[in-house]
Amino acid sequence: MTLHAPRQVRHRTTTVRGHEVYYREAGPADAPVLLLLHGFPSSSHMFRDLIPLLADSHRVIAPDHIGFGRSAAPADFRYTFDELAAVTGEFTEQLGLKEFALYIQDYGSPIGLRLALAHPDRVTAIVTQNGNAYEEGLGEQAWAPVRALIAERTPRTEAAVREISSPEGIRWQYLHGVPPERQEFVSPDAYEHDTALMARPGRPEIQLDLISDYGSNFALYPAFQEYFRTRQVPLLAVWGAGDEIFVPAGALAFRRDLPGAEVHLLPTGHFALETHAGQIAALIEDFLGRVRTR
Repeated sequence: MTLHAPRQVRHRTTTVRGHEVYYREAGPADAPVLLLLHGFPSSSHMFRDLIPLLADSHRVIAPDHIGFGRSAAPADFRYTFDELAAVTGEFTEQLGLKEFALYIQDYGSPIGLRLALAHPDRVTAIVTQNGNAYEEGLGEQAWAPVRALIAERTPRTEAAVREISSPEGIRWQYLHGVPPERQEFVSPDAYEHDTALMARPGRPEIQLDLISDYGSNFALYPAFQEYFRTRQVPLLAVWGAGDEIFVPAGALAFRRDLPGAEVHLLPTGHFALETHAGQIAALIEDFLGRVRTR
């Protein structure tokens, strides 16, 4: 009996604007590129199960954003989504990525979509996993403290948002919306990993800066939607239906501007890869395979 060994993941760093950017990479150098952009409060660690499943047919690359994971967190960096997107763009150029499909989740959505606006010819397809671009995708209760911070940054509004980065807040993001019988598939290593990294000096302040800047993403929603309408980029939405941060209406909204968008609502929460990595990988393989033959 011959066992199929998954491709090994390489752990690499490069320097962008003088800052070290850590990234995971797997797959043949000449394969189609899939760029994985993580969300809050995670890092490329969230793709640890997905990368080996896709690496036979893709060159899979997953960076940690500046201020996250194993990438640098310089004190003098301006922590805005514009800046994170600019660093990501320069990162792709350093790696010589001429075109790529995007996988966007949470923070990765406004970062990746800014990249698509700046370089539409480079983006061959988009996979969005609880990566929002529509007002109707914003869960009312989950976004109330964020909207308050955006409106006015005070010690009171900061305190409410700090709870999101607390150990309890991070654990909630991983487990909420996951059916009780599926919660045993969510590894505690995932939320404990994020909790430990978020507890490092300076990280809570970085998140306050980014969350207070989230209004800049709302302002770009019309531009993102215009990009969808004009480019008709192939899009696959694989969405945790139990997510109360980015609710299922946000997944269905893509069809308004992209009638051909493929939408799959999965019985899980915000971090759908924790419970459905295999199913999501199969959907991506099928989708990107069809995109390449068009």
